[in-house]
Amino acid sequence: MTPILELQAVTVSFDGFLALNQLDLKLEAGELRAVIGPNGAGKTTFLDVITGKVRPSSGQVLFKGKPLIGKPEHHIARLGIGRKFQTPRVFEKLTCRRNLELAVAKGSSPVKLLLKPLTIELRERVQQLLLLVGLGAHDQQLAGGLSHGQKQWLEIAMLVAQDPELLLVDEPVAGLSDEETIHTAALLKELSGSHTVLVIEHDMDFIRDLQAPVTVLHEGHVLCEGPMDQVQADPRVIDVYLGREED
Repeated sequence: MTPILELQAVTVSFDGFLALNQLDLKLEAGELRAVIGPNGAGKTTFLDVITGKVRPSSGQVLFKGKPLIGKPEHHIARLGIGRKFQTPRVFEKLTCRRNLELAVAKGSSPVKLLLKPLTIELRERVQQLLLLVGLGAHDQQLAGGLSHGQKQWLEIAMLVAQDPELLLVDEPVAGLSDEETIHTAALLKELSGSHTVLVIEHDMDFIRDLQAPVTVLHEGHVLCEGPMDQVQADPRVIDVYLGREED
């Protein structure tokens, strides 16, 4: 079976610095995968390559067996790859519901929505998304008044509204409370299966809650992969990322 995403020997060089170095990685359809690694490991560049923001010096990126390199960012997004950045990108002066209405309408403006309201099917889709991320009771609240965690969930819902097959989620729990972190892990687990979800994060408790395979990046390549317990016990990961306790 063809992986939904495959990076083959991807190298990215910035003025001689290897941000990615012969990086190989595969994701199967419906998989939930966590990616961790120290600062400078290449995590952001890795996402930039997939989404077309950065063109690699060498190597290949395949989505459902077809090459992505050279395609513009908007074309890659239309193929079914959605990216959530670390800082929530929502329309703060609009309500949660209106944010999602714009997302499901795909390209409509608030003015167009006033002139041509959503179909019953799309209105039901908005309601489903609000309930999915736990914002059903906040549908008429301005997005700017939400907590940081709620803004993250709203943006995830807006991303899901675009029906991507692959979700790339960058540090979704940075600055969240413990309760919000637990909710975010549960949400991403629920989204996997119907979507392929790749999550980059530093919070080890959150990664453990995901109960997903973990890929560790170091100096632009895969250091190791496996279940969280196995990765945490790997001496190489301890040395370069997790650190050792003082005797």
